[in-house]
Amino acid sequence: MYRSWLFVPGDSEKKIAKSEQVDPDVVILDLEDAVAPANKPAARALVRDYLISSRGKRRSKIYVRVNPLSTPDALGDLAAVMPGAPDGIVQPKPGSPDEVIRLGHFLDAFEVQNDLARGSTLILPVATEVPQAMFALGGYDKVGPRLVGVTWGAEDLSAAIGAIGNKGDDGDWSQPFALARSLCLFSAAAAGVAAIDTLHADFKDDEGLARSAGRARRDGFSGKIAIHPGQVAGINAAFSPTEAEVAHARRIIALFEDNPGAGTLSLDGAMIDMPHLVQARKTVALAAAHG
Repeated sequence: MYRSWLFVPGDSEKKIAKSEQVDPDVVILDLEDAVAPANKPAARALVRDYLISSRGKRRSKIYVRVNPLSTPDALGDLAAVMPGAPDGIVQPKPGSPDEVIRLGHFLDAFEVQNDLARGSTLILPVATEVPQAMFALGGYDKVGPRLVGVTWGAEDLSAAIGAIGNKGDDGDWSQPFALARSLCLFSAAAAGVAAIDTLHADFKDDEGLARSAGRARRDGFSGKIAIHPGQVAGINAAFSPTEAEVAHARRIIALFEDNPGAGTLSLDGAMIDMPHLVQARKTVALAAAHG
């Protein structure tokens, strides 16, 4: 389960090299919004070369954010980067899960062309960036095994609906964007994949990042987008169980193991049942996955 997803401009060799020093779980090499139109051909070449040179020795998973399928750049992006066998593709602005399925069909062809295992290239859609997408978020369960998770974005959605802001004075998301966040979470859960929270824009605000990531983990998200290397450590910490959480989870598991067949038990004066056991097992598995 991936906690930190670090966006890196695909046209910056220096920033790509910097990403290797901070150990995000996933590096997203961006060919979309972070790259000016005039720089896109050079960015494609740089990303392709980096993918090829890093094969077999990657410390982080490497995904590429291509341009939307509705643009002529998308297939050019895929043709450029697929020879380097990216671990996944971040798909911006899908209007519905059908567009993600369509991307999967393109990946089928590129994997055959480049002698890659079919289905090996996963997809993370940014599922809330266009208004029509909001009415289709319940359909991601039909995408299939390429779907690694679902994430959401507020900035493009703000522009699309004409919002002059997306947060209140208290720093919390305003109602339209809180709805998008919640629907992303439920969409991912319904599809049985990870829910990845959107970015915290102020990369110098460590306290705000910690609050945002803490709320996201509380609510059920399993990771968060980073837009600066300095955010990676805070995100990894926020989405990793504490020693106390792991110890408590192990006590729950042990109690059920000592009482086979029991549906409800008492621990420290509180009632626990099957959902507590399920969550306890997830906590222990997550701790094991991240050391």
